[in-house]
Amino acid sequence: MDESAKQLIAETRTLIPARAGQLARYDYEYSRNGTCNIFMANEPLVGKRMVQITTNRKRPDWAKFLEEIANQYQHAERITLVLDNLNTHESGSLYHTFKPNKAKELLDRFEFVYTPKHGSWLNMAEIELRVLTTQCLNRRIETITEVKSEVAAWEMERNNKNSKINWRFTNEKARIKLLRLYPTIEE
Repeated sequence: MDESAKQLIAETRTLIPARAGQLARYDYEYSRNGTCNIFMANEPLVGKRMVQITTNRKRPDWAKFLEEIANQYQHAERITLVLDNLNTHESGSLYHTFKPNKAKELLDRFEFVYTPKHGSWLNMAEIELRVLTTQCLNRRIETITEVKSEVAAWEMERNNKNSKINWRFTNEKARIKLLRLYPTIEE
């Protein structure tokens, strides 16, 4: 699970459409319309992802996204979630958002695995966010409504294709790259 911000940018001038032998032309001027937040959770080996767009990235937003994940996986006794060390990624966010019984019920469903400091690249949701940005959001989008619409279509297409992540970072490679984290055992 990871999140990212998307800047909402509007055109200030009408673009010149593409024609034979020439790409569409955009003016360098634009208008800023704020930002939105993208929450991404993915199940990389199954090829399933879940995306939620919010106006903020605060404790209640994260807690409600966890609730949505729990609802999607009602059959699972425990949900393992790999995430970075962002300040909102803590149990207090659930207690801040929900009544104590509901917060405890949600917490009992999750096992949080935090990436090491400067190791967020180990979170496969970050890879999926990069794919989303490249395939869907790598342009000017004016409103959060447009972002939600575009992302929903992208999510449905990726889920229907069962697009998986080809993760190549093995234990052997980890022992080389993350040498300082592994103890050396003398024989």
